[in-house]
Amino acid sequence: MVNGDARYGMPSQVLSGVIRITTHPKVFSMPKTKTKKERKKTRSGKLRIADHWNAISIIANSQANPLKAVAEFVENSIDARAKQIVIIRGKKKGEFYLKISDDGEGIPKDEKGLPDFRRVATHICDSIKRHFKLDGAKGIQGEYGIGLLSFWTVGHNLSMTSRGEDGKTYEMTMAKDSPNFSVTKKRTLLSFKGTDLMIHPLLPGLRSLTGEKIQQYLSSELRDRIKSSEVTIKIFDRTGRKELIVVPRQFTGRLLRNLKPEPSELGDIYLELYLSDPGSSNQVGLYRRGTRVLPLLTELDQFQKKPWTEGYLQGIVDAPFLNLTPGTRHGIIQDAHYDAFCQAMHPIETRLQQIIDDQRKAEEERSSRRILRRVQRALKEAFLRLPQEEYDWFDIHSGKPQKKPDNLFSSGPMPGGSREQNSQNNDNSQNNPRENDGDTGQKMFFEYAGPLFSALISPKSSVVSVDKRKKYRIVCRDRSRRVVLENLEYLWEIVDGNGHLIEDSHESVIFVAPAEPCLTTLKVTVRQSDIVCTDEALITITDSLMDQSSKPGQKNKGLPGYTYRRAPGDMWRSQFDLDKNVIVINNGHRDFVYAGKQKRRKLRYICRLFCKELVCYNFPGLKTDDLLERMIELSLYTEEHLK
Repeated sequence: MVNGDARYGMPSQVLSGVIRITTHPKVFSMPKTKTKKERKKTRSGKLRIADHWNAISIIANSQANPLKAVAEFVENSIDARAKQIVIIRGKKKGEFYLKISDDGEGIPKDEKGLPDFRRVATHICDSIKRHFKLDGAKGIQGEYGIGLLSFWTVGHNLSMTSRGEDGKTYEMTMAKDSPNFSVTKKRTLLSFKGTDLMIHPLLPGLRSLTGEKIQQYLSSELRDRIKSSEVTIKIFDRTGRKELIVVPRQFTGRLLRNLKPEPSELGDIYLELYLSDPGSSNQVGLYRRGTRVLPLLTELDQFQKKPWTEGYLQGIVDAPFLNLTPGTRHGIIQDAHYDAFCQAMHPIETRLQQIIDDQRKAEEERSSRRILRRVQRALKEAFLRLPQEEYDWFDIHSGKPQKKPDNLFSSGPMPGGSREQNSQNNDNSQNNPRENDGDTGQKMFFEYAGPLFSALISPKSSVVSVDKRKKYRIVCRDRSRRVVLENLEYLWEIVDGNGHLIEDSHESVIFVAPAEPCLTTLKVTVRQSDIVCTDEALITITDSLMDQSSKPGQKNKGLPGYTYRRAPGDMWRSQFDLDKNVIVINNGHRDFVYAGKQKRRKLRYICRLFCKELVCYNFPGLKTDDLLERMIELSLYTEEHLK
């Protein structure tokens, strides 16, 4: 073989063409590892904006709330030290427009003394206000240089007019979705000071942007800025034909004083918090240098807790060192400044929770007193309509009247006197209602009764033995349930049944029962000038009369009060403590928990517990069916007057 290899039986030229082995040192050596400096050089770089116009479009459309954009324009006027700002909403050539005019310093001037519109349009994200702040300027809020672009969320075209030092007026125009701007001279009849900004036409979805909405938003959004700068903002809604003035929002409730957050090196936190009745309308907003950042502090996760979620607080928390999100200016960056803010608010939260707990306890006590008064008043009204012999458990008909004309009936007997003496004294006081006028002192205007509205015979239903006498009287009230005593004429008569009356021309009458049992209907007519009211009472005359409610040796007490005892595992709803004359209510019972969700339902629930306990105590020995009948009867007449 030529150039062959006898060991493999093939030519050496073919073998070398298929496999060629070389021992070059560079082929078999391992690749050299790159140094740390070389790796860093290949992986590092600087961020760049590939399309500047696309970035500007994103910034311009980042403002989601058009009212926030209007607030940005007003803040620019306040930053220019304006004292008068006028917002006009109207129509031009069938399209809505919005115009904002002020008497401030206008657009900053360039070297030639002309409004530097070019810098405003070509220095996006580099506000000249930020440079003013670095030079020590105070009372300026803007710092991002993007507020003017938010007109994209309001309308299609923007024109801004300002005067130069030469006395001439210049105008800059911009259009939505266009990268171009133009600056021209504008002819005006009269020279003016300040800046005019006009957006026309408004976007189709902003037809409902009324003057009232702008007023309400600015009063909350720029509350402290308006107060501190003492600027006057007027809104002329020409389509709605209204003239409005933006007044800083006023909070209701009790101002909480001596609230001092922990001192911070970044700045002082200003608190203006008010304690009010609980409700969803109570809101605490987060502000920065007088401008609202968040309408609800609870939008931040760190403040989704008590006391901020209790609904008792309203007001503002102003932290000037917080960093805002530049795009929307709605929200804050949760950086080290925000962490310092949260730390400084911890002692305030503990103090506020203690104040709220005290307020809640006081509210519960006031609510209990109101409920007790309503229930007792309703029971007294019910006892006037029910048979006295069966329901006169607490000397309602024989007690001493209170000084106030509304409270005619006492909840207990007069001290130091028997029941008969108390009844006689009560009759004399009713027949001569003006004897104690001198003791009441000077009345307020709201204590004088109005015109006659209703009349009620007391008792409404009664049982009288044959040949016995019983006294009835009429209670007259005005529309506000005040007792009416003046200029009244009375006429008592028996319209059905037997018996006769004594002194039938006074507010009280004595009924003399006949010698035989019967049913008698007593009627009274009360006249005050042209107003006439009537009422009827049913009298049952019987041969014998048994008092089921009286017990030997028992002293009648006043209407009971009530208290709470928490026993969630027990089935009892209420108990009558005879020694303390108090109805104990189980506020841990599931029925009480359900009733307590609504004030009206809770009031009726407690009233029914009163009826249950009073019926069970005052009708001993009756069968279950009879007790239920009595409870239904008492509940019916009581809930009718439950207000």
